[in-house]
Amino acid sequence: MASVLLDLLLPQRCVACGFPGVQVCGTCLGALPRLRGPRCERCCAPTAWPVRRCLECAGRRLAFARARSAVVYDESVRRLVHAWKDRGLRHLSAAAAVVTAEALEHDGEPLVFVPPDAERRRGRGHHPAAALARELGARWDVPVVSLLTRTSGGARQRGLTLAERRANVRGAFTAARSPPAVVLVDDVYTTGATAHAAASALRRAGARRVEVVTFARAVRGYTVTTQA
Repeated sequence: MASVLLDLLLPQRCVACGFPGVQVCGTCLGALPRLRGPRCERCCAPTAWPVRRCLECAGRRLAFARARSAVVYDESVRRLVHAWKDRGLRHLSAAAAVVTAEALEHDGEPLVFVPPDAERRRGRGHHPAAALARELGARWDVPVVSLLTRTSGGARQRGLTLAERRANVRGAFTAARSPPAVVLVDDVYTTGATAHAAASALRRAGARRVEVVTFARAVRGYTVTTQA
């Protein structure tokens, strides 16, 4: 009843095109830029041809085995993610999960989500990564386990350089005892710094293989390849 009343007082509009009715319309959802074509096997960066490592991840010690994402983090996706994370449009978690589940296969490992810092969780009133994990768990029929704890808030990652991002999240997570293989879920993959820090905690807790799944991935054009 409360949601019906809220819809009457504040009619929903698509965050992408403004069409009334839903938070993101089917047309705009279908038009989101899927991450297709040749990619780096390790970090999912677009490449000129398939490679095992690219310049974005070669030479880096990454605690996760591979990262996969559904869409490119372009301006249309940025607007959707902003509305989802910062405007409190929680139903967008389901839309993001639909796109992610359609784009990526899953082999049955339990899902773990990157936890928020307490201050940001209080400010938003919800946690997008956890909501995305739960929606994906329901679609893939796999359990979602809360293993990670954030031990420090740190500055926001947005706007930081790669080196600053790595330093900002170094040691930021601890984990309860982990199953041997898990899939770490987050909303956006930007540089991999957060995913690496969280995966490191899971590895210390017993995980032998950690994969990363995100709804969106920041793309900086074709990444020069290093290994075919």
